[in-house]
Amino acid sequence: MNDQITDRIFVGGGGENYAEPQSLLLSYGNRHGLIAGATGTGKSVTLQILAEGFSAQGVPVFLSDVKGDLSGLGASGSETFKLHDAFMKRCATIGYDLHYRAFPTTYWDLYGEQGHPIRATVAEMGPLLLSRLMDLTDAQEGVLNVAFRVADDEGLPLLDLKDLQSLLIWVGQNAKDLSLKYGNVAASSVGAIQRQLLVLENQGGALLFGEPALDLHDMMTCDADGFGRINILAADKLMNAPRLYSTFLLWLLSELFEELPEVGNPDKPKLVFFFDEAHLLFDGAPKVLVDKVEQVARLIRSKGVGVYFITQNPADVPETVLGQLGNRVQHALRAFTPKDAKDLRAAADTYRPNPRFATDQAIREVGTGEAVTSMLDAKGIPQIVERTLIRPPASQLGPIDPAARAALMKASPMAGKYDVRLDRDSAAEMLARKADAAAKAAAEADQKEAQMKADEQELKNARRYDGGSSRTSSSSRSQKDDSISGKLATAVVKELTGTTGRRIIRGILGGLFKAR
Repeated sequence: MNDQITDRIFVGGGGENYAEPQSLLLSYGNRHGLIAGATGTGKSVTLQILAEGFSAQGVPVFLSDVKGDLSGLGASGSETFKLHDAFMKRCATIGYDLHYRAFPTTYWDLYGEQGHPIRATVAEMGPLLLSRLMDLTDAQEGVLNVAFRVADDEGLPLLDLKDLQSLLIWVGQNAKDLSLKYGNVAASSVGAIQRQLLVLENQGGALLFGEPALDLHDMMTCDADGFGRINILAADKLMNAPRLYSTFLLWLLSELFEELPEVGNPDKPKLVFFFDEAHLLFDGAPKVLVDKVEQVARLIRSKGVGVYFITQNPADVPETVLGQLGNRVQHALRAFTPKDAKDLRAAADTYRPNPRFATDQAIREVGTGEAVTSMLDAKGIPQIVERTLIRPPASQLGPIDPAARAALMKASPMAGKYDVRLDRDSAAEMLARKADAAAKAAAEADQKEAQMKADEQELKNARRYDGGSSRTSSSSRSQKDDSISGKLATAVVKELTGTTGRRIIRGILGGLFKAR
């Protein structure tokens, strides 16, 4: 059997005590799935062969490489590999024709070290996911919602963390006015959000937010041979910030849900999304977030997207989500404690029983590279559970070396598109200009006020020393009369007002009349 010439993906097969060939029908590839099992039981290899199968059928894939060992999808397997003989023996047992080959891959990395940088804008992430990312309280989430609403109302683009930090400063400074319009905006909540933003920045969040933001269609392409491109997110370093990891993947799912058109029931998925370490998405998640995941899982299949959760225990996934996962591969679970035994029985009970064996016992017994499986049949009904030998991968098992990774990145269609960060005019710059304009206006107002005070003082001083032109009181005249000229003038006035003065004036006037 070979994936490239069929309408299904070959998962594994039979032989004595095992199932007939088990395949995942492409037409039900968007009905989601589950890959579960304890550490070291073969989950990563199952993820790898499913990614290969979808790619071979022209279906693009997105997956997170948590341990760094899935990067080998970009390199061909080899006959010199130490497990080659074991691979050939297994292929003979399960009836699979294995041909080694590499698959078209695009490497992504939030930190820009092991792949092309991958970014989102703050506005795209939204207040709900940001609140989850920063573990905010309800009150703090409310303030963050106010901040986003203010940004919309004021036309302030939120692209990176400094935009959000600047906006929160402005919100804090105008909290009283904003509270009247949007509800209570507590300064303590603004401060708490700012502190959480610093924590997020220290975890690498500043690298996630910004432009150029990821164009989802860049992940949904095929190569010249019609193979779907496998997008691999380097997550080994990102796992040090598990909340950042899970929130980013949930954002990506949400963006796919929001942007892709309805396609109904396609012959094959438009994209398949593998969510490794899925328990991180649900650990401590508030109900509103779990409800959102359930909504996305329920509706995104109509957009042609299949979602496959990879986790150690099916109990890690809420029942409302687990019930929507139609294609299942269950690797071994160990029952070391009563709780483990209970979880194992619960996992077994989710499968249609097979009269040939006890499901819970089979889940205990399967070895590395083996699993119990149940796929949807042609009518969309889960098949009975079967023990299955998982087929070997055609690509390299294990990580690719750094030089080969660098060469593939250089030849990638994404080379150069996302490598240089952009910093266009956005909320931080706009608010800075508003602050500068307000400061300039305040300085001009202060300068005018100071000038007015100076002019008033100068006027008062001028009135004091201009000879009393503005003040005619007797006290002012008496003060000015203290000068020598003032005393002389006083004496002349007194003389003119006396008898002699009157005679002089009459004589002068009489002479004037005679002259006429």
